[in-house]
Amino acid sequence: MIRLFKSLRQAGILGMNERNARFVMLHNKRSNYPLVDDKLITKRRAQDAGIHVPTLYGVIEIEHQIRGLPRMLGEIEDFVVKPAHGSGGNGIMVITDRHGGNFRLANGVLVGMEEVGHHISNILSGMHSLGGQPDRAMIEQRVQFDPMFEEVSYRGVPDIRTVVFKGVPVMAMVRLPTRRSNGKANLHQGALGVGLDMGTGLTTTAVWKERFVDEHPDTGNPIAGLRIPEWGTLLELAARCYHLADLGYLGVDVVLDRHQGPMVLELNARPGLSIQLANRRSLLRRLEQVEALDDIPEDPRQRVAITQDLFAKNNPPAPQTVIA
Repeated sequence: MIRLFKSLRQAGILGMNERNARFVMLHNKRSNYPLVDDKLITKRRAQDAGIHVPTLYGVIEIEHQIRGLPRMLGEIEDFVVKPAHGSGGNGIMVITDRHGGNFRLANGVLVGMEEVGHHISNILSGMHSLGGQPDRAMIEQRVQFDPMFEEVSYRGVPDIRTVVFKGVPVMAMVRLPTRRSNGKANLHQGALGVGLDMGTGLTTTAVWKERFVDEHPDTGNPIAGLRIPEWGTLLELAARCYHLADLGYLGVDVVLDRHQGPMVLELNARPGLSIQLANRRSLLRRLEQVEALDDIPEDPRQRVAITQDLFAKNNPPAPQTVIA
């Protein structure tokens, strides 16, 4: 174990304690956390800043409003229900279409209006929120993912997580839903994490269930060599979110809609560290390169140019070891 720890440290793998002490606590004001911990606030600030986000159909804040759900949904065929203060994909219900008087979930199961209302009631009680506090339920547009993901995704919508430091995008990965993750793009639930080349937006290496893989576990299709559409736009969106949240160390989650292009899904003040495993690269080394810069421009496009200059050619790979 000591030998493993030393090898990881020598490779520059960033651990949780160092992330928290050196980057999260030092660069993220606690008073700004609500800007990202509350998805409704994030969405409204993004809209005010002209950043594209999934359409919000409605918000339910108290129990008696659930009775108005049929009127709120109207003839909407597909939508997503999520807690405003949820994390890790918990509490998200994805409706893909209607069948008679029922709704079809992403896994194919049919549920009625009463079951959707019961799920919303659980959200309001705080069942899925950070700290178990009473919450609000958001009902919003279901993203129709870009067709490039059709061969490497299982039922759900992939997203792209980018770590942004001092406004500079430093590392990114695409998270691909699997059967094990029940169609959700969350690594701890079983989604696939795939590294991305910051210069080209090409997929590189992948990690799944704490081991490295070359193919999607459900479709059997190869993962490397896929090009993310509108990569420059996506990086610029991530860079713009630095001003949106005023957090120096930030995770930005973007989805690619087949009709509307890149949209910001949510922000995270404490993005996880598995992105290093997906890329097999040191996040710490990249953060230190940004720290060493004498000047970081205000213009997001110029900060993306820094990304392209510093990280288009990947740093030496980390050891072939997965951290639990």
